[in-house]
Amino acid sequence: MDDQNKNLILATVLSFVVILVWYTVFAPVPPVVDPAASVPGVSQTAADAVSSTTATTPAVAPATNADVATMPAPADAPRLAIDTPRLSGSISLLGGTFDDLSLKDYRETQDPASAQVRLLTAGATLNGAEVKPYFANYGWLAGAGLDAKTLPTTATLWAVESGTTLTPATPVTIRWDNGAGLIFRREIEVDANFMFTVTQSVENQTAASVKLAPYGIVLRQGAPKSLATYVLHEGVVRMADGKLREVTYKKLPGLEPDPTEGPAELLDVATGGWVGFTDKYWMTTLVPMPGQPFRSVIKYVPDRDLFVTSARMPEMEVAAGSTASNTTMLFAGAKEWDAINAYQNNPGALDRLIGAKVDPSRPTIDRFVDSIDWGWYFVLTKPMFRLLHWLHGMIGNMGWAIIALTFVIKTLVFPLARKSYISMAKMKELQPEMEALKERTGGDRQKMQAEMMALYKREKVNPASGCLPILIQIPIFFALYKVIFVTLELRHAPWLGWIRDLSAPDPSSILNLFGLLPWATPEPGSLFFILSLGVLPILLGISMWFQQKLNPAPTDATQAAIFAWMPWIFMFMLGSFASGLVLYWITNNTITFLQQYTIMSMHGKRPDLFGNIKSGFKREKPAEK
Repeated sequence: MDDQNKNLILATVLSFVVILVWYTVFAPVPPVVDPAASVPGVSQTAADAVSSTTATTPAVAPATNADVATMPAPADAPRLAIDTPRLSGSISLLGGTFDDLSLKDYRETQDPASAQVRLLTAGATLNGAEVKPYFANYGWLAGAGLDAKTLPTTATLWAVESGTTLTPATPVTIRWDNGAGLIFRREIEVDANFMFTVTQSVENQTAASVKLAPYGIVLRQGAPKSLATYVLHEGVVRMADGKLREVTYKKLPGLEPDPTEGPAELLDVATGGWVGFTDKYWMTTLVPMPGQPFRSVIKYVPDRDLFVTSARMPEMEVAAGSTASNTTMLFAGAKEWDAINAYQNNPGALDRLIGAKVDPSRPTIDRFVDSIDWGWYFVLTKPMFRLLHWLHGMIGNMGWAIIALTFVIKTLVFPLARKSYISMAKMKELQPEMEALKERTGGDRQKMQAEMMALYKREKVNPASGCLPILIQIPIFFALYKVIFVTLELRHAPWLGWIRDLSAPDPSSILNLFGLLPWATPEPGSLFFILSLGVLPILLGISMWFQQKLNPAPTDATQAAIFAWMPWIFMFMLGSFASGLVLYWITNNTITFLQQYTIMSMHGKRPDLFGNIKSGFKREKPAEK
C-alpha cells in the first residue's frame, strides 16, 4: 500500500473514530419540554431554604432563621402584575416572591400559538404530573439580639405602597410593618430586557439599634431533565472575583457538608460576582452590585430535594430612627448574547437598542458572557460565535451565515490545505519511482523504508501532510457543534424550505419519501429515527463520496471496502445531529472537493473523478502483480 493511501486511510479512520466517540457520548437527545412552560396558572407552593449557619467572616451576617413554608392557592394570594416588552407574569405579595414569569419572545415550539416559555413558577399539577417550584425571593437575616420571628418570610403578606403594574417606566414598592418597630420595603424596578433591580430597606422605629443583613435567593425544587449530560452544563453557575464555577445538579448533593447548612459550598466574594441557575437557553441569576462584598452560597436541602443559590450581604447596623438599604439585581430571562454582552460591557447599549433613556449609572457585570456554556474549546467557540453572529446580522439568515462561516474557516486554513494538496500531487508524481523502488528492494522492508525516506527528502515531500486538513477539522467541528447546540440564537432559526430549525435534525424522512407518503416521520430518539434519513444527511453522504473519489480506491480489497462504506456510515451517524452542523459539513466537503481538484489539476495531476467512480462499481478482484 503506498503512503498516500496510508495517510488517507489514517485520516479517515481517525475522523471516523472521533465522530463515533462523539456520537456515542455527546449525541443530542430529544428535547425535553418543561411542563411549567405551558401552565396557564399555578398553585402557590414554595420554600425558603435559608438555613442557620455560623458566620466565618465578620463582614457577612450569620443566618439565624430557618423557614420552610407552604403557600395557599393562587386565589388566596394577591399579586402584582409584571408587563414589559419581553416579560409577563406577576409577583406574589405572599412572600414578595418572583414565582410567575414568562418570556414573551420565546415559545415552546415554532407554532405561534404554542405556550410562551415559562421560566419561574410556584409549582403546579399539570395533567397529573407535578411541576416543581422554581422562584427567586429576598429577605433579611437576623443579627445578634434580633428575634428572627420579627423578620419577613415566605409566609409574610406584603402590601403595595406604590405602583400597580411593574413596567420599565413604573417601578413598584411593597411594604411590611412587623408591628414591633421595624418597617420593611422592597422597591422593584425592571428594564426592557431581563434585569430586575431590587432595593431592600428597613426603617428602624425602635429605641435601639438593630443588626441584620439582606439576602437574595434562587430556589429550585428537583433537578430538571437535562438535554445532554456531557456537552451541556445545566445547574449552578457562579462567578466570584473573576473565577467561574459550574456545578451540575448531580454534584450538588455531594458537596462537603457544613455543620449547619448540610451539603453546601460557602464562598466569600470581595469585589464582585453573581450566582444562580442556568439552563440550556435560560438563566436566573442573583447579581449583587459590583464592588459589593457578599457571601455566595450554593447548597442542597435533602429532605425537600431543594437546590439553592443565595447571595448574603454584609451585616448592617441600623440605628434607632434611621433607615438602611441594599440594592441587588436579578437576571431572569434568555441567554441572548446581545443582552448578556451589553450587561457585561455596555449597559447603555440596551437602552439605545430599545430607544429608551440611557442610564449612565447602570453598572457592568463582570464576565457575564461566561454564563453561556462555551465549553473546553472556548478559545474557538467564542470567536466562532462572534463571527457567526456578525454574519447573521449582515445576511439575515442563520443558514446562509453558517455557509458563509464555512467559507471563512476554509479561507483561514487554506495555506495548510494547499500544502497538503500539493504534497498529494507530488506523491502521485513519485508513484512510478516508488513502484520501481519496491521491485528493486524485493522483500527487504527496512531497506525499502530507508530508500523511501531518502526519496521524500530529495523531492521535498512530506507524506504526513495529507492528514493536516482532517486534523484541523476535528477541533473546528467540536467547536461549531458546541456553538450550534448551546447558543440561543440558533434555536428555531430557519434556513430555507423545510429546514425551519437549524438547532434540530432535518425533519424530512426517507421513510415517507420526504412527505409523499401519508405517514409521519419517526420521533427523535426512537430506533427508527436513526434510519429516517433526511435530505441534508443524504447530501452529506454524497458529498463525502464525491470527495473520496478524487483518489483511486486502494488495491487492497479490505481497505477498498472500508472506503466504500465510510460515507454512508457517516451519513447515518450525523443524520440525527443539528441541521446547522450537517449544513456546515456539506459545505466544508464541497469546498474541500473544489480546492483539492483545482490545486492538483494546476500541478499536472488532475484527479480522474469519473474513472475512479466507474472503477468503484467494478466488483472483480484486482489482478495480482
